[in-house]
Amino acid sequence: MERLRGELAEFVADVFASVPRRDQRRWGACYLRGLMLDGRRKSIQPMADRLPDGNMQALQQFVNQSPWDPLPVRRRIAERLAEVITPEVWVVDDVSFPKCGRASAGVARQYCGAVGKRANCQVAVSVHAATDTASCPLEWQLYLPREWTDEPDRCRRAGIPDDVIHQEKWRLALGLLDTLADWQVKAPVVVADAGYGVSTPFRLGLEERGLSYVLALTGKEVAHPEGVAAPHQPVYAGLGPPTLPRYRTPPRAVSALAVEAGEDRFAEVTWRQGSKGAMTSRFAVLTVRPAGKESLAAAQEAGGGRNRWDGILPTRTLLVEWPHGQDAPTQYWISNLPATTPAADLVRWAKMRWRIEHDYRELKHGLGLDHFEGRTWRGWHHHVTLVTAAQAFLTLRRLDPKAPTPA
Repeated sequence: MERLRGELAEFVADVFASVPRRDQRRWGACYLRGLMLDGRRKSIQPMADRLPDGNMQALQQFVNQSPWDPLPVRRRIAERLAEVITPEVWVVDDVSFPKCGRASAGVARQYCGAVGKRANCQVAVSVHAATDTASCPLEWQLYLPREWTDEPDRCRRAGIPDDVIHQEKWRLALGLLDTLADWQVKAPVVVADAGYGVSTPFRLGLEERGLSYVLALTGKEVAHPEGVAAPHQPVYAGLGPPTLPRYRTPPRAVSALAVEAGEDRFAEVTWRQGSKGAMTSRFAVLTVRPAGKESLAAAQEAGGGRNRWDGILPTRTLLVEWPHGQDAPTQYWISNLPATTPAADLVRWAKMRWRIEHDYRELKHGLGLDHFEGRTWRGWHHHVTLVTAAQAFLTLRRLDPKAPTPA
């Protein structure tokens, strides 16, 4: 760390240029060194004890009470990392932080991925830039459960701004993407797990923003095959609203459509080299017409309203994985990219979501993302911004061809 003090000083001067006071920037650099130094616990007191210039009271004040705005800092980090990494995908995901009590901002009993069940925790949504060789978070937002917005006094005690309201995680993700667009950081392909992929409003939101996506899907989602017969107009019985045009056969689960396509449609694709060799499986690219209730409502709206819609559902690309030795397909992804997109590209983008698990592991185990012990909204967002800066600095060092590497 002492050998890197010069490079770290230059990095801090750049990404913390928006922080107005010199002493704040100094404590920012101190906090980053504490996060990157060896040590089992990365909360403020043990970091201050390990740092030769550490001061627990000053670091507490800098993170929890100081009014510096973390958004310009994250913007500069995003600009630098997007330029250096040249990401192939942006990964949308959420991460949980087990917590005791009920005073920490956003804490509630909800599904906690860190323990694999419902538990008392905080949840945050994040967007990461990624390639197969590098990745880094670009933007964060703490999820605020509805029970918090039902208790304004509780929100005030945690320092939650009055304009922060409860929003579903997919809405938070779209808001983060809007922020990145405002920063002029361009999105390549957006990828996410099935928690976001099954959300038709999320997919429509991406399309309205002109964003391409490859999103994981469950096999239970229903659709029509591309070649389904054109919708017909049932005879009006004279009662109630006019009947809508409809397909003659009901939609089916995409898992059934994939099996019906036959194993001959599946071809081997290698998407990257893993630690044990080439990662290869069998994939097929199909064209389907998503047919859930929300898809029907969106198609009606796009077609000019209920009474003017022709009944035709738009097509989307379905990527299916059927590994050797399995009796049926195991994974599904939906995309608004054309079906003529090379299967190797679709597979590589779909599988690149593994990088976010690498990020969370490094952010939590190496840099103390989940070690923050403060309770306020401001303190949490300051902490994740500083952790993001630490990981960005390390990522830039790893990608620097001049950086010395171990023999």
